[in-house]
Amino acid sequence: MKLFAALLLMTTLLVDSGARAQSSQEPAIDACRASGLIALKEHSPSVKDLIFDMETLLVSKANTHVEDVPVRTVMMGEAYLEKKGIGKPQRFVCLIGEKGKVLLTFFMAQ
Repeated sequence: MKLFAALLLMTTLLVDSGARAQSSQEPAIDACRASGLIALKEHSPSVKDLIFDMETLLVSKANTHVEDVPVRTVMMGEAYLEKKGIGKPQRFVCLIGEKGKVLLTFFMAQ
């Protein structure tokens, strides 16, 4: 429950900040994409690629904690999963901690 409350709070702060990602060359974007793709392939081996919608992507620096784990970057937006084709967009949240370590990548069907 604490994690959900923290995610909700960070999402609210992120949306209010209006921080937009400038390019796909940001390390946070690459880290979230790579870890998300690995997790999705474990759950569904038919997933070939993960494509972030750069128009909806929000990246915000953070200085917060989830329990005792520091969170340094929060990223959210829409992503497309490529299987046999590209499906409908899914919303996602990615939390990055110290030294660029991805803590959580969570996908939600719309």
